Amino acid sequence: MKKDIKSMLPQEIEEDLSRLGEPPFRAKQIFRWLGRGAVSFQEMTDLSKSLREKLEQQYYISSLKPLKKQVSKIDGTIKYLWELEDGNAVETVVMKYKHGNTVCISSQVGCRMGCAFCASTIGGLVRNLKPSEMLDQVLYSESESGLKISNIVLMGIGEPLDNYDNVMRFLELVNHPEGRNIGMRHISLSTCGLTEVFDKLGELNLQLTLSVSLHAPDDETRSRLMSVNRGRGVDRLLDACDEYYRRTGRRVSFEYAMIDGVNDTEYHARLLADKIKKTGGHVNLIPLNHVEEREFAPSSEENMRAFIKILRKKGVNVTVRRRLGSDVDASCGQLRRKAAKD
Repeated sequence: MKKDIKSMLPQEIEEDLSRLGEPPFRAKQIFRWLGRGAVSFQEMTDLSKSLREKLEQQYYISSLKPLKKQVSKIDGTIKYLWELEDGNAVETVVMKYKHGNTVCISSQVGCRMGCAFCASTIGGLVRNLKPSEMLDQVLYSESESGLKISNIVLMGIGEPLDNYDNVMRFLELVNHPEGRNIGMRHISLSTCGLTEVFDKLGELNLQLTLSVSLHAPDDETRSRLMSVNRGRGVDRLLDACDEYYRRTGRRVSFEYAMIDGVNDTEYHARLLADKIKKTGGHVNLIPLNHVEEREFAPSSEENMRAFIKILRKKGVNVTVRRRLGSDVDASCGQLRRKAAKD
C-alpha cells in the first residue's frame, strides 16, 4: 500500500527519506511542492529523477475530481461538488468578502449528528475525511476558482470534532510555515457541541475561532432540533464554552439558525440573551436555508427584527450572517443530495 504523503508533516517525510538515504532538506522541498498544489512527483523539478521515481513507488498524491460547479449570480459565491478517489463526494464553498476569500470545507462524507433541519445528515455518516482530502479542498478550490484563499471555515458537511484526529492534523498541515501558512486566527471551526472533546481542544490553545451551533437556548427546543443535545444539555454546553474561553482567551461564537415558529419567539430571545450574557460570547443569527426534505421554514423578517431588538436591548453582541450563495444550493449537503438522486 502506498502512503498518503499529503497527510504527512515534514518531519515524518524526513524520517522516511532518511531510510532511503536522502538528505533531510528534501523533506521541506517535497512539503512545499505539496502545499503549492503539485499533482505529481514529476512536477518537483528540484528533486533528482531517481528520488522522484522512489517517491512514485512508495507514495501517492491525493486528488479531487470536480463533479459540479455552481456560481451565484447574486454574489459570486462558488459551490463545488468534488468526487473523492473512492467515488464518494463532498462539497466546498468559496465566498468573497472585503477582508479576503474564505473557503468552507467539509470534514466528513455525510454526518451522524442528526440535526433535524440539516441536509448533510440525511443518509448518515459514510466515513471521515483524511487530512489530505481536507487540504485538497483548499488547494483545488483556490486553483479552480483563481481566487487566493486567506480564510478557512470548517463548516461544510460533517462534524469536525467527530473526526478529531484527522481535523487536528489538517490544521497542523495548513498552518505550517513551509506549507500554506494560513494563520489559526484565519480559521474557524464549527461544532454542534461535542462537549467531551472541548477540554482536549482547549489544551491545544490553537487560537482559532470556535463556533458552536446552538440554535436554541433551552433543552426542549434544542433536543427537538439537535439530537446531540440529549445527554449533554444547553447549560453543560455553555459551561464547556466558558472553560474553553478560560483556557484559550478566545471567546466562542454561537450560531443560531432562525426557524419560523420553532426557536424565534420572544421567549427564546429573552432566554438566549440571559444565557449568552454570562459567557460574553457573540451570537451570529443565520437565516435558515430551506431544505426540500425538511419541514422547517426560515423566520420572517419581522420575527428576525424583533429577535435582534431583544438581544441588543439586553446587551448581547449579535450579527446576522449574510446569505451567500442562496441561488446555488446554499445549505450544506444540498448539492451532494441532488447529485445522489440524479
